[in-house]
Amino acid sequence: MFYFLQGLLFIGPVAITIYAIKVTFFWIDGFLYQYFETYLHIKIPGMGLITILAFITLMGFLGSSFLFKPMASKIDGMISKAPLIKIIYTSVKDLLTAFVGQKKRFNQPVLVNISKDGALQKIGFITNEDLSDIGITDKKIAVYLPHSYAWSGNLLIVPADYVTKIDASSTDVMKYIISAGVTKL
Repeated sequence: MFYFLQGLLFIGPVAITIYAIKVTFFWIDGFLYQYFETYLHIKIPGMGLITILAFITLMGFLGSSFLFKPMASKIDGMISKAPLIKIIYTSVKDLLTAFVGQKKRFNQPVLVNISKDGALQKIGFITNEDLSDIGITDKKIAVYLPHSYAWSGNLLIVPADYVTKIDASSTDVMKYIISAGVTKL
């Protein structure tokens, strides 16, 4: 019974999220398909996807325009103060900002020595070179090591002299890591 509940806790949020996206997509797609067919007498399958992509793009445009920035900032502040939602919202926002925002964090690809002799190494990205805000003042840095074929990874705190910068674009290095080294740099 314990494992069943654990499985339910693991699968439940994922299944609900997928189901909500599916229902939303099919509802928008069905509504637009019926509208176009009834009033314009044309059949355009897939309008739900186009509409969702256009809506997200429009929100990005409006959110970055000077008219809507104060409102977006106020909404962001309100969500950031909600007790449980704050943890999820800020974590997702920081992760997305690290990949696509103006303050990209995965822009310094490095090779990290995992063993003292340098025989074992991993490829990652420097995420923070100043760890004094968490009480680490010796010459250590934060390096994120993404997993292959996944959207997860590990954060390691390593001595700065264990890290060698890689002369390649961060995008190419990320593709190389995610593909488990199959993609060429």
